[in-house]
Amino acid sequence: MEKQWYEALFENYARKYDNESFTQGTMGECDFIEQEINFDKSLKILDVGCGTGRHAIELSKRGYNVTGVDLSEAQLKRAREKAEENNLTVDFQCQDARNLSFNGEFDVAVMLCEGGFPLMETDEMNYEILKSVTKSLKPRGKLICTTLNGLFPLYNNVDEFYENTREEGNSICRNTSFDLMTFRDHNILEFEDDGGNKRIIACNERYHVPAEITWLLKSLGYETIDIFGARLGEFSREHKLTTKDFEMLVIAKL
Repeated sequence: MEKQWYEALFENYARKYDNESFTQGTMGECDFIEQEINFDKSLKILDVGCGTGRHAIELSKRGYNVTGVDLSEAQLKRAREKAEENNLTVDFQCQDARNLSFNGEFDVAVMLCEGGFPLMETDEMNYEILKSVTKSLKPRGKLICTTLNGLFPLYNNVDEFYENTREEGNSICRNTSFDLMTFRDHNILEFEDDGGNKRIIACNERYHVPAEITWLLKSLGYETIDIFGARLGEFSREHKLTTKDFEMLVIAKL
C-alpha cells in the first residue's frame, strides 16, 4: 500500500525536523502546559503525535509523568535517543492516534504542532483521532491542542506566510492551493532529510474554523472549550484568536 504523505515525510527526518523554526517554542509551550495543569506533577500526561519527543522530554525534565505516542518509528527512535541523552525514562510508544490502546488512563492529553489531527486524508479519520484521544482521558480530563486556523487562508496569502517565516536551511512549503469547499490546503513541501537527500512531497492539510472545532469537541462530551490564537512559544489565554493567527490553541475539558 502506498504511504500517505505524513508517513513518507517522517521516514528519515528527525534531526533536521528538530532544527525547523516551528519547533523552537518548546520551553514556552511547556510553561503554558504547566500553568494549565496547575503544576500538578501527580497528573498523567499523554503527548499525541509526539514526534521526536520535544514536549514529552521537556515535561519529563520538569518532573511530569508523560507517555508519548507517534506513528513514526523513526521519530520515536530519535525521541528515545534524546531521552537517554538527558538521563530520562520516557514511555514512547508507536501507535496510530486514530486507534489508541488507552482507556481512561490520562488526566491531560497534549497534541501540538499538528500532531496528527489535521493531517489525515479524510474528515472522518481526523475525527477518529479526537475520539481516540478523548477515550484515553479520565473523566474531567483536559485536552490541549493546536490546529490550523481556517480563518487564516481566507484573509491571507499562505504562500507569502511560508516564505516570510522560512529560515535558512529549513524546509520550503510552496504552491499552496486552498479549497474553499473542503478547507483543505494542498501544497508542495521541499526539504532535506537526515541523509542529505533532497525530498519533494505533496501534502494535504485540513484547516478548521473555531465553530467547527467547538462542535466536534462538544459531540465528544467536552463541557468547556476555549480557543485562542497560537503563537510559537508564547501560548496564552490572553491571545484572542484573529484572522492573522496561522494556528489556533484549543483547550477543552470533559
